[in-house]
Amino acid sequence: MSSDLTGKLLIAMPGIGDPRFDNAVVFMCAHSDEGAMGLMINKRSADIAVADVLDQLEIRPSPDMRPLPVHFGGPVEVGRGFVLHSTDYDADHASMSVSHDYAMTASREILRDMALGGGPLERLLCLGYAGWGPGQLEGEIAQNGWLSCDADRDIIFSTPDAQKWEAALNSLGVSPALLSGDAGRA
Repeated sequence: MSSDLTGKLLIAMPGIGDPRFDNAVVFMCAHSDEGAMGLMINKRSADIAVADVLDQLEIRPSPDMRPLPVHFGGPVEVGRGFVLHSTDYDADHASMSVSHDYAMTASREILRDMALGGGPLERLLCLGYAGWGPGQLEGEIAQNGWLSCDADRDIIFSTPDAQKWEAALNSLGVSPALLSGDAGRA
């Protein structure tokens, strides 16, 4: 494998060929010769609210709970929740360190802590994830399906979802207006 994309952002190129990933920005949680796993960070769920998730898990939110939108993390295991968050929180061996700035937790405990007004300061709740088998992501990158850039806290946690794709492209100095959906080779 030429480069490890763990802790980076993937930016879907126009014409990626899968409408679920149109204008997607994916935070890469893991990338190795065995495959890759990431969370789409810019697509809010139109159908599911955090109250629905908490209710299903029989967690009662307190009045101290900060707002928490639910994102569509990707098409794999859409019933499973993942929280991408800052490293100020660790859920007793359930949090996976992605880099020195980011962690991911997929436990009921983090949702309970957030419902009580605690948990990590910066966080995104995602249902489902994006997954690739061995060599699959590298193939998609070679076919001009994705660009990658460094992860940026502001893009991930502060930029409005509708602006994350353009913000990620801008971080590379790429104007969305100049992108074409046609793949090619020079």
